[in-house]
Amino acid sequence: MIEKVVIANRGEIALRIQRACRALGIRTVALHSEADREAKYVKLADESVCIGPARATDSYLNIPAVISAAEVTDAQAIHPGYGFLSENADFAERVEQSGFIFIGPKAETIRLMGDKISAIKAMKKAGVPCVPGSDGPVGDNEKEVLRLAAHIGYPVLIKAAAGGGGKGMRVVHTEAALLNAVALTKAEAKAAFGNDTVYMEKYLDNPRHIEFQVLADTHGHAIHLGERDCSMQRRHQKVVEESPAPGIPEKLRHKMGERCADACRKIHYRGAGTFEFLYQDGEFYFIEMNTRVQVEHPVTEMVTGVDIVRQQLLIAAGEKLAYRQKDITWRGHAIECRINAEDPRNFIPSPGRITGWHAPGGPGIRVDSHVYNNYFVPPYYDSMIAKLIAFGDTREMALARMRIALSEMVVDGIKTNIPLHQDIMNDTYFIRGGVNIHYLQKKLGL
Repeated sequence: MIEKVVIANRGEIALRIQRACRALGIRTVALHSEADREAKYVKLADESVCIGPARATDSYLNIPAVISAAEVTDAQAIHPGYGFLSENADFAERVEQSGFIFIGPKAETIRLMGDKISAIKAMKKAGVPCVPGSDGPVGDNEKEVLRLAAHIGYPVLIKAAAGGGGKGMRVVHTEAALLNAVALTKAEAKAAFGNDTVYMEKYLDNPRHIEFQVLADTHGHAIHLGERDCSMQRRHQKVVEESPAPGIPEKLRHKMGERCADACRKIHYRGAGTFEFLYQDGEFYFIEMNTRVQVEHPVTEMVTGVDIVRQQLLIAAGEKLAYRQKDITWRGHAIECRINAEDPRNFIPSPGRITGWHAPGGPGIRVDSHVYNNYFVPPYYDSMIAKLIAFGDTREMALARMRIALSEMVVDGIKTNIPLHQDIMNDTYFIRGGVNIHYLQKKLGL
């Protein structure tokens, strides 16, 4: 077993990883910026190292500083959490070249799945259904670009191969707008990602966002833990997630889950990962794979009873998966609300001092958060301050418990999006289940 882990992240995920380590008897090193010196997980860690100023580029994204911290604390492994360096293949490579264990996939796997074009090719080879598209980069031959779009059928979506977070995407409805849209997306991709490669795929106008959680060890074993519905989004950013996804036939759920697990075996995947799909008219279309733990992993943990972060640590230590697919059962329903420090109407971040904090409780309620009374929410990072998860034997029970929990939750001193979540939990169409990825945008008038 690994004896000491460096946690190269911050916020609630740093505390989540720390708790999983402590349960396994693993010592932890909390890395932090100057802005996070007073964070709860820093105080609770066995050791802590300040790796730079508040700006993420000078601290959490500073690869030499992270590796140096692992060296001076005599750690054995580094857990990247999500965001920051978690899907940076160069970082994973340098970690292992420096003699440490990277708690995640191999660098070559991160590269394979990080480039949308190579990921789609790998998934097609593995038998995973993909959105009809260009099957490669869009070139400079204008006639060929026009022919390709006509073959796929309008509307089409132009996407950056290195994109993410909703950046580098443009919908094109007519041939007249196509060439200009390709040029604009290339320029945007070059500015945002340093790579102007774009590809084209069919634009699905009414899809849901469904993703499958997988675990794979280094001994050739892989399983899936079912799916999550992450369709409630604002500007491509998830707001609410739930598991299982409402209205997905059980046979189709298991068929797609097994395809994802089989793909893991074929690409020699290691660790936890998520296959993301668009789902429309009873069909799944692969869009990308996240090679890390997801923000929304707790809803899967609640319905399966599997501790995903614990499994990440055990897999990284070289152990075989303790589960086979037949061991995984699903019970009840779980919903997660991302609680952000932001104005619930205009979504402007609201950093500052929390003058009053009360986390809700009761049957089926889980709160993953690093904040506390008098905690100062810094303005430099993502605005999420907590994840509120409600579990019930049925979706209706989970919804009822979430409504109660949101009404009990107190965050004074700053603005939060709790009112937005309360509105969503009482929305007629969300209560029915199965809204598409555009629903919240339209509801908010964005």
